[in-house]
Amino acid sequence: MSRIGKQPIAIPKGVTVNIDGGSSAGTLVEVKGPKGTLSQVMHPNMLIKADLEKMEISVTRPNDAKENRSLHGLTRSLINNMVVGVTDGFKKELDVLGVGYTAAKQGKILNLKLGLSHQVNIEEPEGILIEAPQTNQPNTAKLIISGADKQKVGQLAAEIRSLRPPEPYLGKGIRYIDEKVRRKAGKAGKK
Repeated sequence: MSRIGKQPIAIPKGVTVNIDGGSSAGTLVEVKGPKGTLSQVMHPNMLIKADLEKMEISVTRPNDAKENRSLHGLTRSLINNMVVGVTDGFKKELDVLGVGYTAAKQGKILNLKLGLSHQVNIEEPEGILIEAPQTNQPNTAKLIISGADKQKVGQLAAEIRSLRPPEPYLGKGIRYIDEKVRRKAGKAGKK
């Protein structure tokens, strides 16, 4: 039995869950909460049931086939992420470090100056909020990406980071707030 898959998912107050199953495409799970609505089609082999008396969702598998074992924990985690997303939301924080590197928000567009020949403009996707608060430290900017969908928040943060990944010599670039960058020594001088 999957250690993750067998755990029930608690449904907090203010969250409604709608499970529409039985089609060959899969089971549609829709979760509504204070932060929005998320829906996803789960694999048709997984049996998803919502117990409204106990206020929990359970995921079971029909047999111990290898595919079903691998889908069991995944399905439970995806549904749990949907419930957490509509109640608390997810957040990724990035640091932009480097001389002349800036991040500013104008309306729904994030403007990044990253030492390239052009300015990079990123439009805020639907359901995602990008914040660029001012910092007191020179040559440092901060970005906060938040939203209900964990996958979209992580994907946007990874795309922004890939524009200028941190380099090991001076540490310039875009990094996650808790990311450790291994620094390398520069060239040794002549003796």
